[in-house]
Amino acid sequence: MIRKIIHIDMDAFYASIEQRDNPEYRGKPVAVGYGGKRGVVAAASYEARRYGIHSAMASVIALQKCPHLIFVMPRFDIYREVSHQIMQIFLEYTDKVEPLSLDEAFLDVTVNKKGIHSATAIAKEIKQKIYNRTRLTASAGVSYNKFLAKIASDYRKPNGLFVIPPEKAEAFIERLPVERFFGVGKVTAARMNEMGIKTGYDLKQWAETDLVKHFGKVGSVYYWFARGIDDREVESEHIRKSLGTEETFPEDIYEMVDALRALDEISEELYRRAEKRKFFAKTLTLKIKYADFTLITRSRTVDYLIKTYHQIFELGKELLLSVEDIQEKKIRLMGLSLRNPEMEISREEQPLQLSFDFKEFDDSSSK
Repeated sequence: MIRKIIHIDMDAFYASIEQRDNPEYRGKPVAVGYGGKRGVVAAASYEARRYGIHSAMASVIALQKCPHLIFVMPRFDIYREVSHQIMQIFLEYTDKVEPLSLDEAFLDVTVNKKGIHSATAIAKEIKQKIYNRTRLTASAGVSYNKFLAKIASDYRKPNGLFVIPPEKAEAFIERLPVERFFGVGKVTAARMNEMGIKTGYDLKQWAETDLVKHFGKVGSVYYWFARGIDDREVESEHIRKSLGTEETFPEDIYEMVDALRALDEISEELYRRAEKRKFFAKTLTLKIKYADFTLITRSRTVDYLIKTYHQIFELGKELLLSVEDIQEKKIRLMGLSLRNPEMEISREEQPLQLSFDFKEFDDSSSK
């Protein structure tokens, strides 16, 4: 049976909620984050993105690009509440829901609760229900695997719907720039371009062994993606104990941009450890030790399993930005940990999960 996979991605989620709740912001460039000297952009509206503003950009630079940019402090409790509304809509159609973050998820609707044959029809219904209940727009991608569904959801943003059926997948992939491939970041794309690999067609000409030689084991993933093959299931459950990593800095950090850069490295290391141990959990904890040795922690528990670099970094960024005095103190140490102590499953009891060790992910600024 050919699978039917939908990827739903909310459009400029944080910024869109702020524009929804504040009519005076609509149609104007909005950045969620702190607009001060050491602030950073957490998310940007589409109006702001036209000026080249994106997440993780220093607020000073953002204001240089767009002097009339409106900064709004994040309201993560509201974002989580809206995310829960959206996830409940997904569950009306299938229990096979794999959230990637607050604002996006995969759905396997091959067999669905409403008995609807067309995945495209389901995607249209979901988009409409999301708008009816939240007054927010979402983009949807529909295909026969996760790789193509995710690419499709980004193809006609915002408020888009794009379908890649099996019979058109080969031609679509051959025309696709390698920068659009899931798991290919800027650095990898640049290396591929240097090797003459600019499109899916170019990538398809390379042998798997050669791609592995140049890119490591992820080269096998690129080989199969170029052929439209991705056998990963939509995973909804997989839990164990706790796992963490932390870093003490050679010099204290006091700029938010530097703190985010450190968070990015720590998130990547935690992802690598979690992936190696096949460990996934629902609670992420941020640990910060200031220069005066004051120690604070912030935790966030979600209703899905945290199992990708992107999820770890986005949740970690949310926790970091929620620390009230983060702009006023120097940071000596930072750490992240995953845990879910109330539910533990032994290694023997864990289901086998097929996953790929992507070393690069494009950030969420393209949403």
